[in-house]
Amino acid sequence: MSDNDKWQYLADLDEQLLLGGVILSEWATFLVNDADTAFAGGAHLASIITGLAGVETHLRGEGGTSKMRFVELIEESDLEADLKQELQLLRRYRNRWVHVTDPWDDESLLERPEEHEHELDEMARRCAVALRRAIYANPWV
Repeated sequence: MSDNDKWQYLADLDEQLLLGGVILSEWATFLVNDADTAFAGGAHLASIITGLAGVETHLRGEGGTSKMRFVELIEESDLEADLKQELQLLRRYRNRWVHVTDPWDDESLLERPEEHEHELDEMARRCAVALRRAIYANPWV
């Protein structure tokens, strides 16, 4: 997909998933915009990390506390069960990249980088959907 196709993909998601208005904090808005920019530019890992930061920030603004971990924010939110499962899956996937347990165990990155890129692309798409579902979950009309 070209950069323009990726922006169109995001615009189509907004058209499909936004069923009213939404109010976001400036922090959440900034993170969502940055996640979208990373996605459209092909920075898949950056879009996943930033997209999930946007979800976390939004959930804090929807009633979570500053002391709650992301895992708790997801579970205690009023999001649909399938979205909670998807966010937990994405959170665990992100953690594998953010909290690398053995940095020298890098053979698969060196020998099969295209597999990681394909997986990151797929997970970035899933994250773009989950991000929008989360921030659009409680629209106002």
